[in-house]
Amino acid sequence: MKVILLQDIKSVGKKGQILDASDGYARNFLLPKKLAVKADATNMNELKTKQEANKYRKDMNLAAAKEVAEKMKNFELVFKIKAGENGKIFGSITSKDIADELNKKYFVEVDKKKVLLQDAIKNVGVYNIDIKLFEGVTGTLKVTVEAS
Repeated sequence: MKVILLQDIKSVGKKGQILDASDGYARNFLLPKKLAVKADATNMNELKTKQEANKYRKDMNLAAAKEVAEKMKNFELVFKIKAGENGKIFGSITSKDIADELNKKYFVEVDKKKVLLQDAIKNVGVYNIDIKLFEGVTGTLKVTVEAS
């Protein structure tokens, strides 16, 4: 019996996958527990519509991320922080600081986990920071740390 999975099932398949399950397994386990539905014409059309909508949404998000990545080449964040004589700053600049400042100054909302910063910035200077915007789309941001 052909069924469409409604949830991920370990060692069986992923959500939205069309599966050829044995009649007993489908009738006694998958269908009563609402883990799958029969793969009839109505459910197949519904699945196709959902997949097209998800693809469209993903394409739109990808296009928006590429646009932001292109604009981000011109962005520059400047942090003015107290520093010692040797250029070492008091405190540090973290990925959270960069994400917050990017949101304040350029209205680009980025999660701090998407800022690809190895360690916190602890010295005065100019840094190029990569920011992951979407699957396969990474923007580079110029961050300048100055002593005040």
